[in-house]
This record gives sequence, structure tokens and C-alpha cells, in this order.
Amino acid sequence: MTRRGWTLFLAMGLIWGVPYAMIRVAVRDLDPIVVAFGRTLIGGLLLLPVALYARALAPVLRRWRPLLLYTLVEITGPWFLIGYAETTLNSSTVGLLIAAVPLIAVVIVTVLGHDRFDARRVIGLLAGFAGVAALVGLDVDLGNPAALAAIGLTTIGYAVGPIVIDRALADLPPLGVVTGSLLLAAAIYAPFAGWLWPSRITADAAWSVLGLAVICTAAAFLLFFALIAEAGPARATVITYINPAVAILLGVTALDEPLTAGMAIGFPLVILGSVLGTARGRDEAARADLPAPAAPEAPPNYPRGNRHRARACRE
Repeated sequence: MTRRGWTLFLAMGLIWGVPYAMIRVAVRDLDPIVVAFGRTLIGGLLLLPVALYARALAPVLRRWRPLLLYTLVEITGPWFLIGYAETTLNSSTVGLLIAAVPLIAVVIVTVLGHDRFDARRVIGLLAGFAGVAALVGLDVDLGNPAALAAIGLTTIGYAVGPIVIDRALADLPPLGVVTGSLLLAAAIYAPFAGWLWPSRITADAAWSVLGLAVICTAAAFLLFFALIAEAGPARATVITYINPAVAILLGVTALDEPLTAGMAIGFPLVILGSVLGTARGRDEAARADLPAPAAPEAPPNYPRGNRHRARACRE
């Protein structure tokens, strides 16, 4: 990978590990729906001129039904649920739990018949879910099952969303899909956010929402598209395994969250499980490396190539 590719890679690993801490700060003073509304609206408006200039939005809006489904399972539901969970759970804990998304995705695509279990994947799933069990059992107060349920639903949504893209939106410009989803999510949040809008917004909460929108959403997507163009979709997805480490580091150093035994045991197990569970076997890798037929002026294949991370700043 080139120096530019490594720079983009490290930037994305950092940027997509930051949101958990920002969300934790924002939901101390704002309702999670208000946080999600501000993030999607500002992020979508920042990307809108770029999408319009690239003529990437019109074809996406013509396919609004799958776009709506994708928005609900990838953005509208998860970004509210993560905010709700972080009103009681530490940001580092949430970041590590969401790192199990690739494991959920493996189970779903296997059940749907698009993949199969082999010894490597079974070991990966067992290791990954053992890490989740260690984290929950040692760190999480089980007296608040709603927060755990919120994260559970989020991981399912994050695993289902890329499948929706792969089946219904993969041939569309990715910038248009992202921009359309953000603006649609903002429209869904709007009436609830208006009802829950606070009489006063603290500086910490305002800066956190702005950071989520500008850095972790709008800028993150533009950088991620550049990373895919530079290094390819397969290498780009490796940032998935860096984000939890960044989330833990920021939670411990910036928010004074404890570095617990559950994290020490759960983090390596979850990452190891995700690597083993999602890595391709030799035969699959050989087939994937075969040259594909040329497609003139084909849009970048971001959604299909990034099945485990097809979202803006996926917390």
C-alpha cells in the first residue's frame, strides 16, 4: 500500500473510533434523538453539494424503497439506539460490543445460504462470542437490559444493512446512497427532535454533535471513498479491527472510563473471532483475485466491497 493509502487508513481507523466518546459526551445533555438528528442533518447537508455535482443523488432517489429500508436498519435505528445505550453504558464498552458486527453478519449470510460454516469460521464465532460474553459478564450491569437490547438490535441492523445494499443498491453511486440515507434519516428524526429539543444546549454537547457530523460523517465518507480507490475495498475493511482499540483508548484517557478485566479478555477475543470468522479461505481468495471484466465508467463498488462497514462513521 502507498504512503497515501497508509495515511488514509490510519486517519479512518482514528475517525471511526472517535464517535463513541463524542456520543457519550453529547447524550449527557441532549436526548439521543436530538444528537442523531443533528448529526444526520449536518452531515447530509455537507455531502449534498458534492453528491449533486457528481450527479449521484438522482438515481438513488428513484429507488427510494430499498433506500428507506437501508436507512432504517443502518442509520435511523442504530444511531438512536447507540445514543440511548450510552446514557448508561461506557463508550468503550459500546464500541467493543459493536465490534462483533462482522460475527453477526457471518451468521446471517450463512443462514441465508450465501456462505457456509467451516472449522475456521466456527472457531472464529466461538471466540468472538466468548469475548462478548466476557465483556458483558464482567463489565456490564445486567440490571439495565434495555441498553444491552439496544446494542443487540444495533449489531443486527449493521449486519443487515450491507445485505440490503448488496441486493438492491450496489449498482448505484455510493456517495448518492450515503447522502440520500443521511437526509432521509434526518427527515425521520425531525418531528421527534423538535418535540424533544432542549431549552439550552451546552457547549460540550454542541461541539460533540458538530464533530460527529463534520468529522465522523461527512469527512469520514469522503476519506473512506478515497481509501477504497487507493487500497481497494478488501484492505479498507481492516479498519473495522482498529476502531474498537481507538474507542477504548479514548474512553479510558479522555472520559476517565475504567480499563476493566472484561475489556482485557473480551477485546482480543472479539477481534480474533472477527478476523477468523470473516477471513476468506484460500480458494475464495484465489477466485476473488481473478481479474473482473472491464466495466466502462462503473461507479466505485464501495457497498459490495465493504459489507461489514457500509455506513457513515459506524459507531
